[in-house]
Amino acid sequence: MIVSRTPASTQKRCLSWRAAGETIALVPTMGALHEGHASLIRAARTRADKVVVSIFVNPAQFGPAEDFKEYPRTFAADRKLCTQCGADMIFAPAPDALYAPDHSTWVEETALSRFLCGARRPGHFRGVCTVVLKLFAVCQPHVALFGQKDAQQCLVIQRMVRDLNLPVRIAVCPIVRDEDGLALSSRNRYLSAEQRRSALALSRSLRDARRAHASGMPLGRIRRMIEREIAAAPGAKIDYVSIVDEETLAEITHSRKGQSILIALAVYFGNARLIDNIRLTGR
Repeated sequence: MIVSRTPASTQKRCLSWRAAGETIALVPTMGALHEGHASLIRAARTRADKVVVSIFVNPAQFGPAEDFKEYPRTFAADRKLCTQCGADMIFAPAPDALYAPDHSTWVEETALSRFLCGARRPGHFRGVCTVVLKLFAVCQPHVALFGQKDAQQCLVIQRMVRDLNLPVRIAVCPIVRDEDGLALSSRNRYLSAEQRRSALALSRSLRDARRAHASGMPLGRIRRMIEREIAAAPGAKIDYVSIVDEETLAEITHSRKGQSILIALAVYFGNARLIDNIRLTGR
């Protein structure tokens, strides 16, 4: 497996693969890889001739009070996982390889980014869109794979691809959960044993919400039910509980038949901000 550190060498290799008629799948990550990332790499292996995994803790998507410096960096373990899952190349640049000292060009999606995490983390999705477009330019993928746990990110990137007419297919893969239901996340390693037990309230409340929706409970009552269940978990601090139209991400209290609904959560346990979601269909 190739490990490439510079945009130029990575782009040269990817263009040579394309010239040879080979297809490329990209799995963008910030490292600290886990089974959720492994599932994306294995899925990429079935979709293209070559699989590139980017490992880059993107400074542009972190706010000034967020965990950029603390974010786990585990390259040796990440490299081993990528090899085991059949990746052909890791692109792992240093920050100054992607952002020049006088970097002044940004990519911003201005509709879907206004809600959910975008409302709580100003500038976050500008950083996400900018780095993803850079990765597309460098790695030249035919398809890029993202996880449904980052539901808003997936929708924002799909919108960017549509609006900028980028020749990249976006594949969104299912959330991978631990046996107890907790959605896998690199930030889970921040949790103490007690916090991890408390964090099970996220997936539990979403399962309860799915059952409540199937029984006909109104969306407003479902949201309040989720909030009560999470608030009862020791140490939980709710950032948001939102029930939104999946196409616009605008908050809804009533649904129409066939409407795509997203229930999205962001909750702090200590310094760990965890997100989770489920998708429903309006009744």
